Amino acid sequence: MTRIPILGFDAQDFPPIEQALHDPDGLLAAGGDLSPERLLAAYSRGIFPWYEKGQPILWWSPNPRAVLFPDKVHVSKSLHKCLRKSRFEVTMDRAFSSVIQRCSQPRSYSSGTWITTEMRDAYIKLHQLGFAHSVETWLEGELVGGLYGVALGQLFFGESMFSTTSNASKVAFVHLAGQLNAWGFPLIDCQLENPHLTSLGSENIPRSRFKKYLLDYGHSEALDSAEPQPYWTLNWQYCTE
Repeated sequence: MTRIPILGFDAQDFPPIEQALHDPDGLLAAGGDLSPERLLAAYSRGIFPWYEKGQPILWWSPNPRAVLFPDKVHVSKSLHKCLRKSRFEVTMDRAFSSVIQRCSQPRSYSSGTWITTEMRDAYIKLHQLGFAHSVETWLEGELVGGLYGVALGQLFFGESMFSTTSNASKVAFVHLAGQLNAWGFPLIDCQLENPHLTSLGSENIPRSRFKKYLLDYGHSEALDSAEPQPYWTLNWQYCTE
């Protein structure tokens, strides 16, 4: 039986990501907590939590890594038509708690969810500290789609998205990619490949290459000062142009 490390009380006590298992791909460690300090330490190392209710907290760093380069986002003809019609209003950080709550609801293909109450509360705390952010899509005043993730330095780590109306989450993602590109963010972490993100232009890169992006753009000094980067205090430029 393959064993993985059990984390203790030290929020920085993660093993090197190169020690992650091949099967299941990327499983690195278990245990610990979801404190802001530990979550920020994890993301700065290319690690994220992913587990189901009843399991211990599991930490992952898969190889390869699914990412999307903001200047290469793919907009299909139908999505382009939707964007041109401007049916939706798109905002940022207006309804973070509502977005993560909607993301945590079971999907049509699954009766469960990996966004537990503990997980939801942890990311709301990160949002309050200025590190977790949401993009919301509205239709006639109703929240119909959105996404959330974590920003460190000039990297955005996507976590989850939801949609109750066709193209709503894709519209949120395209606007996010446009704004991040305007801010000079080189990469959006998508964690694991899936058809929805692949349709938007995500691709797999080796974990070693992803680690270099972390070193070059993750800006660990943000962790030392516990201060978020200033980008998110700016106006939502992309959506208002």
